[in-house]
Amino acid sequence: MPLVNPLPADHDQETKELADFFNETLGFCPNSVLTMQHRPKISKAFINMNKAVMENKGRVTSALKRMIAWVSSNATGCRYCQAHAIRAAERYGAEQEQLDNIWEYKTHPAFNGAEKAALDFSLAASQIPNMVDENIKSELQKYWNEGEIVEMLGVISLFGYLNRWNDSMGTMIEKGAVESGKKYLEKNGWNEGKHS
Repeated sequence: MPLVNPLPADHDQETKELADFFNETLGFCPNSVLTMQHRPKISKAFINMNKAVMENKGRVTSALKRMIAWVSSNATGCRYCQAHAIRAAERYGAEQEQLDNIWEYKTHPAFNGAEKAALDFSLAASQIPNMVDENIKSELQKYWNEGEIVEMLGVISLFGYLNRWNDSMGTMIEKGAVESGKKYLEKNGWNEGKHS
């Protein structure tokens, strides 16, 4: 049972219009956003931040951004966000072999050096204490420019917010996200946990 119940999608018209963005990324408006509507300034600010972070300005693809989000969410343990991130990665064209082997990104040949560096950065930046060090920095800078690194850290930071929000709220997970979680993550122990 969630800490705070989501409000109907049409509770705040401006949030509803902004939330159309999620129909593309997930196929539905997330319950997290519907819960944020209890204070519409938060829901609107979050959606605008999400749009800014997920906008592609360099070589960091939409699919890679969602895989970065998955690694971050996996590091923090938020099952709600893990399922959302893997669903969005699928919808944005991540390769099937990458989706099937996201748990093994460090060693699996479906991931190239640049992707591994980005995902290692996500893992290190999502841990407490933060584990970004000179090795992470030098490997990241081999493949990515400063603007692209800013985009990646934007995703990691956005999901830091979402991981705390959804795990603390016990946000109820949507059917589509459950389907993606079961399809790609269940074989390694994923389940709905407190989000059912």
